[in-house]
Amino acid sequence: MAEKVLLSGNEAIARGAYEAGFHFAASYPGTPASEILETIGEQYSDVIKSQWSTNEKVAVEVAIGACYAGARAMAAMKLVGVNVAADPLFSLSETGVNGAFVLVSADDPGMHSSQNEQDNRRYAKFAKMVLLEPSDSQEAKDFVGLAAEISEKFDIPVMIRITTRISHSKAVVELGERKEVPIKGYTPDIKKRVVIPAHARKLHVELEKRLLKIKEYANSVHVNRIEDGDLVIDGKKIGIVTSGISYQYAKEVFPNATYLKLGLSWPFPDKLAKKFVDMVDEVWVIE
Repeated sequence: MAEKVLLSGNEAIARGAYEAGFHFAASYPGTPASEILETIGEQYSDVIKSQWSTNEKVAVEVAIGACYAGARAMAAMKLVGVNVAADPLFSLSETGVNGAFVLVSADDPGMHSSQNEQDNRRYAKFAKMVLLEPSDSQEAKDFVGLAAEISEKFDIPVMIRITTRISHSKAVVELGERKEVPIKGYTPDIKKRVVIPAHARKLHVELEKRLLKIKEYANSVHVNRIEDGDLVIDGKKIGIVTSGISYQYAKEVFPNATYLKLGLSWPFPDKLAKKFVDMVDEVWVIE
């Protein structure tokens, strides 16, 4: 029987990096993200090289270097840190990866420890990254492995967006074993890695093609699902679209509603959403 332990979302993400065979992680400290790298450094330093970087941009750049060299790499930061790191992130979507690249953005609705409450899901669409949104600690762990698979399969960076109540709440998590993933090694490719305009124009076209493939993938991936229910209000069958921690809040109040539960929310699974809409009379979006 698999071991089960109580983990915060941040601890679960660190465990997910361990189980998914990550080789490198970098971060700049800032609540609600700090414990991710702390846990990696304290518990998994024998297999994952980690560093506190000068700032979030540097954390992303060294993680990009690791992924270009063929390692599975993670950069973790709080919401406003993504502002600092935006420049290299936007180019990475065009150049693609070698080993997996996963960005963890710990957002802070309610500004418990931040100067604003920006929604970094916008960055995923803006920078053309895949967006995953775990709704509890178990998904936080499991989604790291899924993010690595998507990143390498589709040659694209993946953002895992968590929020304060995911980062710091604890839940039971079923552990797995580490999957050893070989480092692919570095192969120079100037036309793919150096984003001067002549290269970037072609890379942008290829990126858009990859996004179309990911959109189809999003319609069938297991983390996007419809949960059929029987909640009827004023004669109308109610359907709820939600993701992340909001899913848990909604399920607590409306356990028998019909749900479109989004784990991969960008690119948006339009075909699955249409199927969901056709099943209900009224749609609520809960944030």
